[in-house]
Amino acid sequence: QVQLVESGGGSVQAGGSLRLTCAASQFPMNDYCMGWVRQAPGKEREGVATVHWHGRKNYADSVKARFTIYVDNVKNTLWLQMDNLNPEDTATYYCAAETLQIPWDWSECRFNRDFGYWGQGTQVTVSS
Repeated sequence: QVQLVESGGGSVQAGGSLRLTCAASQFPMNDYCMGWVRQAPGKEREGVATVHWHGRKNYADSVKARFTIYVDNVKNTLWLQMDNLNPEDTATYYCAAETLQIPWDWSECRFNRDFGYWGQGTQVTVSS
């Protein structure tokens, strides 16, 4: 069965950086959309960033120019590099994945899409 395991969360001061890692197993690394979703206490789940199997990336406006998503299909690993963090970034971050029904339709891989597979989440706390 598909497993997504996140790591790399922690506590950091505002302006700092963290890199989240998602190790995927039993997930076919082709025709996919993979991404990161976060949820802060008392708030709704929020899409952060996605990467289409063909390389195209999509970001929420709130993280553009600060976060970078990237993937290694050989290592079955997804990362989220987060720079210039601020307290509003505090949340549990989830790795998520989906196999696309129409692989060439990159519009199915926007940052705010839903996913079928989820990791258990990793906590990111940013203090001011």
